Parts: sequence; C-alpha cells; structure tokens
Amino acid sequence: MATVIGIVSLILVIVAIATSAALGSVLEKNLDAQLENAAQQAGRALQIPQFPATSRDAYDVLNEGRQEPGFLFIAQPIDGAVSGAYVDQDGEVVRMTEAQIQDVIDAIGQGGFTTVSLGDGIGDYRIVPVRGDRFFAIAGLPVTEVRSTIGATLTTIALVTAGGLLLLAAAIALVIRAGLKPLRAVADTATRVAALPLSQGAVSITERVPDDETDEDTEIGRVGHALNTLLDHVGESLDARQRNEERMRRFVADASHELRTPLASIRGFSELSLRALRQAQGPGAAPAPENVETTESSLERIQAQSIRMTALVEDLLLLARLDEGQELVYGTVDLSRLAIEAIADATPAGPDHGWELDLDEEPVVVTGDASRLHQVVGNLLANARTHTPAGTNVTLAVAREGADAVLRVTDDGPGIDPAIADELFERFSRADRSRARKTGGTGLGLSIAQAIVTAHGGSISVRSAPGSTTFEVRLPVTPAPHAS
Repeated sequence: MATVIGIVSLILVIVAIATSAALGSVLEKNLDAQLENAAQQAGRALQIPQFPATSRDAYDVLNEGRQEPGFLFIAQPIDGAVSGAYVDQDGEVVRMTEAQIQDVIDAIGQGGFTTVSLGDGIGDYRIVPVRGDRFFAIAGLPVTEVRSTIGATLTTIALVTAGGLLLLAAAIALVIRAGLKPLRAVADTATRVAALPLSQGAVSITERVPDDETDEDTEIGRVGHALNTLLDHVGESLDARQRNEERMRRFVADASHELRTPLASIRGFSELSLRALRQAQGPGAAPAPENVETTESSLERIQAQSIRMTALVEDLLLLARLDEGQELVYGTVDLSRLAIEAIADATPAGPDHGWELDLDEEPVVVTGDASRLHQVVGNLLANARTHTPAGTNVTLAVAREGADAVLRVTDDGPGIDPAIADELFERFSRADRSRARKTGGTGLGLSIAQAIVTAHGGSISVRSAPGSTTFEVRLPVTPAPHAS
C-alpha cells in the first residue's frame, strides 16, 4: 500500500510541477505583452512634438499619463540626463534614486525582457528597453502579481494533491482490508487456538476458520482451509494422547491397587517368620539348625524389599490420584508451624547436618492439605540431607511475598549437576551424578512434591550453584476453589 501511494504521489508531484511551469510561462508571456504595450505608450508620450525632449523626464511622463500602479519608467533624451520614476500602489508617482536607476540599466544588458530586483521596498520588476528617435528608455512592471498567481496555483495544486492522496489511501485501505478479511479470520482463529492449554488433560479444539473464509479458489482461502485441516489432525492427535494417558493412569492405579495386597501379605508373613525364628533362638529354646542364620538373613531381605516395594507402590498410587485431582483434603494450614515441625523431625534424622529456621514474625497461612504439604517439606529436607555431605547447613525459610506464600529450602552443599537440572522433577529421576548418594531411593520424591504443589495451584523451582542450592515452593495465599 505504501509503495502504491508513493508512486501515485510522485506522479502527482511531477504533474503539479509541470502545470506550475506551464502556467508560469503563460503568465510571464502575458506580462511581457502588457509591458511592451505600456512601454510603447510611455515612449510616445516622451516625444510629443510640442515639447522638447530635453524638457521632459520620466517623472513628467508618468504624471501626465494614466499608468497602472507599479509601472516603472526610466528615460534618457539624446541631449538630457537620465531620470526614472515609478507609480506606487496608491497611484502616486515616485522618483527613483540614481542607484536604483543604475541597477536597472546594469540589468538590461544586451536588451530584451529581463527581471531585476530593486531595493527600498520597490520589489522585483520585469523590464524591457524602449528606443526612440530622440531618446532611450526602459519600462518595467512588477512580477508580484504573477508570482502570487503561481503561488496560489501551487497551493491549490498541493491541497488538491493532498486530498487526492488521502482519498486514494482510504480507498486502497478499504480494498486491502476487504481483501485481507479472510486472513484476519485465520489469524484470529490461530490466536484463540494458541491460547488453549494443550499441554495436559483432555483438550478439545473447537475453533475453526469460518467456512465462508475458506474458499479454495483463492490463495488466502486455501490458507484458511489448510489451517482447519491442521486443527483437525491436531485435535485427533490430542484425543489419542489423552486416551493413552488415561490408559496409563488407570494401569498405574490398578497395578498399585493390585500389588498392595500381596505385598502386605509378603510383609506380614516375613515379619511372622522372622518373629518365630527369633523366639526359637531365645533363652531355653532348642538349638537352632545350621541354616538358621541364612534363613534369618533371607527373611530380613524379604522384609526390606517388601517395605521398599510398598513405598514405591504407594508413591505411584499417590501420583496417579494427584493427576486425577484426588487425594487432597483442604483446610487451613499454618506453614510456619509446619516448618517448625519439619525441622524438628529432620534434626534427629540428620544429626551431622546443621538445621536452621528463618520465619516471618507473623504466621504464614494458606488453604491446602496439611499432610501433603508436610510431605512436600519433608521430601525437600530429606533430599537435602541425603544428597549433601556431613557438615552441610540446611535452612528452611517461610515468608509471605505479595499474594504468595514462599517456602525455601537452602543448603550450602556441592550443588546439582547442570546436566540433570532439567530432569530433576521427572519421575524416577535421581541426582546421583551431582551429590554423594548415601541411601537408595525411588526417584519419585521431587516429582511427588511437584505434583502436590501443582495440585495446590502453586509452583516449585530450583536454583543451584556450588555452595548454594535452593528449592523454592510458591503457594497462593488464597487459591482458586478445588474440586473435592
């Protein structure tokens, strides 16, 4: 659009310049004809027979004639002195100074029509020489009127050109706007689709480009049709993804539920066998067979593994229920008191670590599931204890920042390997490569913490560098309503 207007503007400017030049030439020729006629009249008045030429000067000629305002006349009889005068705007004849007369004589040059600029407020004149039998004269007329006419014409042309350009721009804008209407429909549809939450959960893309904007006979219509086809494919893919996620979630939930019972039985029988064996080895019991020690060791391993498998199944079941929006019981939670209790639990579990609390003067209270939030804090403290060496200081801070309650667990340990920092909250992720691992783990602690925090409408993040690692939990002080 800008290119079209620029080309049209250039054409109009060229036309305006050409028109002004042609008009100026016509007006100048008319002025020359008028000046020549006035000069001839003044020359005839200068050589009236009853008056000797030497007794009349330019002032007398102009006083005796009826010349229009602005007419200039310089006369030099054969035997007389040079004189000059002009008629001012009031019709009065004014004598010219010698300097003014000399300027006109110098400008006339080789003869013909010439333009000269005179000072003292006289202005610019168009002059021409007049030759007689007994005199030489110069006549002139002001060019002010011609220039005013040209100026007014240029102003009119400029206004008309500007108006034409505005009308042209408006017309082009309307045409382009009408032509791009289907493309705007495509852009609006794409914008609405981009605003949809497509990353998780059941997603239904109902937005489409209107049928009247998807004419396949036009280029823009084909774009709209292609976008609708793409949205159909994306919608089908998202539906398939959701079905797969639901099947996987049901599998995990069902597997966890089915495994809990046999694992509980294994654990119960192993505990019973171990208790009976230990009683048989008590005071006054019959001598144990040679394989008693081996049997006891095996039973202990069975018990340990069953406990570990039970914990894993419980974690998987918790994650599945959190994904479905279940498992949370909401109430008022004092994070400050929760932090005090968590530190009290962590201190005997990690006596070789330094444990500190940093709390606001006022309690920080949120709405949430107290037991699950306690699990989040416990997981973070256990993570700091397990993956840092002895002597590491761990600080648990709770504060309110704006509309958020913020809980931070900071340690001065060796930090997290950047290579696994992006995978830290994924399920079954472990930090073995960055911190000394003291005990085994399922790799679900941080993913469970993230799931619980997300279910509360909050966020969890980590910042790590050698000597400083901080896990930050942000929870809304007044969260949105949750489904029970």
